[in-house]
Amino acid sequence: MTTNTAPPRRRTALLRGVLPVLGLAALLAGCEEPVTESQQTGYRGTGMVQINNVDVLALQAVANAVPEAQPPAEAYADEPRASQAYENVQVLGDLSEGEFLRIMTAITEWVAPDEGCTYCHTENLASDDIYTKVVARRMIQMTRAINTDWTAHVQQTGVTCYTCHRGHPVPLQTWSENPGPRTAGGMSAHRNGQNGANPATGLSSLPYDPFSALLRQPDDIRVVSKVALPLRGEGIGATIQETEKTYGLMIHMSEALGVNCTFCHNSRSFTAWDQSSPQRSIAWYGIRMVDAINTDYIDPLKPVFPATRLGPLGDPKKVNCATCHNGASKPLLGASMLQDYEQSLGAQAAVTPAAMPVPPATAPADAAPAAEPAAAPAATPETAPAAPAPAAPAPAAPAPAAPAPAAPATETPPAASEPPATQPGAN
Repeated sequence: MTTNTAPPRRRTALLRGVLPVLGLAALLAGCEEPVTESQQTGYRGTGMVQINNVDVLALQAVANAVPEAQPPAEAYADEPRASQAYENVQVLGDLSEGEFLRIMTAITEWVAPDEGCTYCHTENLASDDIYTKVVARRMIQMTRAINTDWTAHVQQTGVTCYTCHRGHPVPLQTWSENPGPRTAGGMSAHRNGQNGANPATGLSSLPYDPFSALLRQPDDIRVVSKVALPLRGEGIGATIQETEKTYGLMIHMSEALGVNCTFCHNSRSFTAWDQSSPQRSIAWYGIRMVDAINTDYIDPLKPVFPATRLGPLGDPKKVNCATCHNGASKPLLGASMLQDYEQSLGAQAAVTPAAMPVPPATAPADAAPAAEPAAAPAATPETAPAAPAPAAPAPAAPAPAAPAPAAPATETPPAASEPPATQPGAN
């Protein structure tokens, strides 16, 4: 018979030394380095690369699966138009009756699959008594306008109701003016709009509502000066607070698209258009498209919405980058649902509201960097970007002042001692 004759203190010391090691080993055994893949998005040697977690990409694929398209409508001779077959069809009345019923079925599936037709309609289908019908009518006009006037951003992929709604009556990603959390009185009564964690800005201490200012005035996004020691009041400087708002918006865009800063920017010079990727030009148009959507379509609906559909300060819930992108660099991972509903929601003639701004008219050379492009071009004075030309007819609205924008990366921007007044900034 053998007995343990080690003193109790010695045994305790051994346990104290061994148990942490065993605990650490057990902890590390449960850890696993994720499998990643890299994608070059800019010039070779500049570090413009996206590192993606393969598991996250798999989850994205599930979250961005598109519903099956409705079967094509059967056409028959002397088929009436929707405006002839039904009363009070103010939008989509040009469609055949069959195509009209097809798109109505699709919209129900995209926006209110649980509520069904009664989400917008009473027994009297012609009635506008339910506010959601008035809103839906305006949203159809908005969708058509986006696919007509903003191809510089949505390209030929286009958008449908499902791009934002994903089966929910209200898109999951929206914003309204944010007053911030309630605070105590005295010296701590004012947070200056920041130091409150907000998922919209990556839970950072940056301003938690960069949208009210910068998505309304996109030209104010630029904060990087082109001269040393810039002075306020000369149009070339920005305060720290203004700079933090821009950073907050940039973090939102990064989170909304599931990318890092180098998806658009060359970190050698965040402001240089000629060293940025083509995605930056597309994003430039996207920011202005968001402003147009909110200004021309969402805000005017404020009297229509009930109080439960308004934000804490009484403004409607509006769109930002996350509304469509939902964490993917391309909404629905680039899948085009519009191709199945081109007749209903595709490009239309003269649907642009008079007040809608228009992207710069200059068309660029189409040039995404190749997988192994040549070395980046030498730095040159910055100019505004040019993105894919919008579909004809081009909407009438203010265009950026001279000099005209030049395409990033593939063309040498015109020399300029100072940027034009409407030059886009670091966005």
